[in-house]
Amino acid sequence: MAIAEYEKLDAMALSAMIAKREVTASEVLEEAIKRAEKLNGALNAITIPLYELARKLAKEKLPSGPLSGAPYLLKDLGASYKGTLSTGSSKLFADFVAPHDATIVARYHAAGLITFGKSASPEMGLAPSTEPAMYGPCHNPWNLGYSAGGSSGGAAACVAARILPMAHATDGGGSIRVPASACGLFGLKPTRARNPSGPDVGEGWGGQAVGHCVSISVRDSAALLDASHGPDVGDPYFAPAPSGKFLDEVGRDPGKLRIALCVDPWNGEPVDAECRKGTEDAAKLCESLGHNVSVARPEFDVNQFREATRIVIAANVYATLAGRAKALGKTLQPTDAEPLTWSMAELGVKYTAADYAGAVTVLHRVGRVVARFFQQHDILLTPTMCSPPWKLGVLSLSSKDVDAYLVAVNRSIAFTSLFNAAGNPAMSVPLHWSASGLPIGIQFVAPFGDEARLFRLAAQLEQAKPWKDKRPALIGA
Repeated sequence: MAIAEYEKLDAMALSAMIAKREVTASEVLEEAIKRAEKLNGALNAITIPLYELARKLAKEKLPSGPLSGAPYLLKDLGASYKGTLSTGSSKLFADFVAPHDATIVARYHAAGLITFGKSASPEMGLAPSTEPAMYGPCHNPWNLGYSAGGSSGGAAACVAARILPMAHATDGGGSIRVPASACGLFGLKPTRARNPSGPDVGEGWGGQAVGHCVSISVRDSAALLDASHGPDVGDPYFAPAPSGKFLDEVGRDPGKLRIALCVDPWNGEPVDAECRKGTEDAAKLCESLGHNVSVARPEFDVNQFREATRIVIAANVYATLAGRAKALGKTLQPTDAEPLTWSMAELGVKYTAADYAGAVTVLHRVGRVVARFFQQHDILLTPTMCSPPWKLGVLSLSSKDVDAYLVAVNRSIAFTSLFNAAGNPAMSVPLHWSASGLPIGIQFVAPFGDEARLFRLAAQLEQAKPWKDKRPALIGA
């Protein structure tokens, strides 16, 4: 298979070639592995290779479907794969081998995807950059001195470098959308509980975390969500069922949408001129496509929201570390985590059960505000981040400059984290590049449960301003 050809093909196209017997699943896999071996030394994006396991799977009879035979990477967080390491870039989990598949992983494999490795994540997914002490920093293929975003930075770096066209990602505060923005990819965070979190847990971070993917095409994302969505037995709650297949929404007329434009974040952080311009240009593009754009945003108590989010995440971080330490028969120590991870865990001990209950109430209240907003608007349009990708080092969980770290965090998730709390589906679309050649994503948010609307709009934007053939120069290095 010609390298140039592979770079232009999304997962559905690769699967179609396999179905037509133009190539075999093994040949496609070897192309992905060859690229991984060539580029991962520079990217440091694949932390756990599973090449031999994948080679065995590729030779087996695969299920039929639009993604069957396509190569795939699982994020090394929230995606247990039986018999393989599952570390979350945490030293406490350095030797943890998954005893069974996560429900979502089982569904991916039932769709015929071939997992050939696990991608890098910051420790416990806690930073909007991927620079874990355990494995070292993951580099952005558009400029190796910059962050690929986080926490799904390894996935985004691999897809941007065209090692593969689509990879698993998770999002608890922006962790699909931020790396999609940083690496020039399409990244959709589904509705809360659209995809299952089981079988070990019923939710992540109080329902804020959800898994899906980053991809080079809209249709791959839709096809994957068709394969993975829906409740598992015993799930505590789940998203409303879609009216049909998400893939069928790709290419449908989105109609004339009422789009609310917001370029000033709720937390008051400054917005880089490039991010503002990219968003305003996206608004003009939407108007040219027949949509109505007006300036509006939901309003709520920002300080209460930020504190509530901090409480829920800190409690979960401490519970995870303490539970693992107990399983290992050891006392939890500060040296068991990176410094800023440990600081978050310490907060988890400080807060009370009453604090946690109050925090959940605040987050639910904010979710109702957002829901009422979408009774008047069909889509909310914002920058994905307040800034272009950050230089490596700023967002390390081992950073000694805590003030700079917190500023960068707040500027990274200023527009994204609200929709983890509210549960709305949201996507980052690669519609802008900075003057220095770095990608800048634009976020579109829809009402709760309405990924279909996002897929229709995303496909329209993809046709009007294609991005798939924009690739970093690293590929040809």
